[in-house]
Amino acid sequence: MEVISIHHPHQLNKVDFPELVMALGYFDGVHLGHQEVITRAKTIAKEKGMKSAVMTFDPHPSVVLGKSVKQIEYITPLKNKTQLMANLAIDYLFIIHFTRDFANLIPQEFVDQYIIGLNVKHVVAGFDYSYGRMGKGTMETMPFHSRNQFEYTIVPKLSNNDTKISSTLIRTLLAEGKMEELPQLLGRYYTTTGTVIHGDKRGRTIGFPTANIDLAEDYWIPPLGVFCVRFFVDGQWYEGVCNVGYKPTFNSKSASKPSIEVHIFDFDQEIYGLEVIIEWHQHLRKEKRFSGVAELVSQIEEDKQNALHYFQKIRV
Repeated sequence: MEVISIHHPHQLNKVDFPELVMALGYFDGVHLGHQEVITRAKTIAKEKGMKSAVMTFDPHPSVVLGKSVKQIEYITPLKNKTQLMANLAIDYLFIIHFTRDFANLIPQEFVDQYIIGLNVKHVVAGFDYSYGRMGKGTMETMPFHSRNQFEYTIVPKLSNNDTKISSTLIRTLLAEGKMEELPQLLGRYYTTTGTVIHGDKRGRTIGFPTANIDLAEDYWIPPLGVFCVRFFVDGQWYEGVCNVGYKPTFNSKSASKPSIEVHIFDFDQEIYGLEVIIEWHQHLRKEKRFSGVAELVSQIEEDKQNALHYFQKIRV
């Protein structure tokens, strides 16, 4: 997959690219609805003997256009999204740097410069895709703006239990800790990538050493509490429990952000500085303060047994 980052205004021409079938969207999450759009573009490209492409944007438009939004938590930050696109075997990924100048393009200018101008011969997008200043361009106006230079396909709403699969729904479920409901929307478990950093090393003194994770990017962090997780490090998957929180049993003052610590089952390796993946499976309980270390240790052991039971059950 060739990744092409574009800053507006661009100097690219039709001759720079083969004939393309382009999937359009922001695609945060690359969920099953997004995958339907992208797969449709791939299928059409194969039928027409063209190359497949996806166009996305960075950062999220609300960061640029919102009056109060300075940053946003992503289901799939750009690096993660790019990898998922590569997994889908797309030929070209266009990443448009989203700015106010770009957002001010009228719909016809967007089509002329970013569709016709990039040698796109067929556009694929969801039924609710919009483009141009204030989203005035829609899939209903696309035929007019196309200048008869390309064809288009509209992908209808994809639902799960009569509910539209959307990034908004996924964020809602993440905020509620309903991790087990995400695979039927994402087509996979929710994952976050980060690096193992040094913590206070208190876990090892009570028999439950943990890996402290510094998330790589602005991920949407699950709610405070304890989770069943799988943990990928150094080429191998392990099972464990993850605590997201402020460790109120030991800390009287709240930190600026919650820590993410994973106790990995049957594991005894030095992994500081390594990149890891956390795959979130089930929210076991909320974070709470304990009366002392003994009560905490008892609860962690219970959490571990619950997690072991969970993983045993899903393996059957």
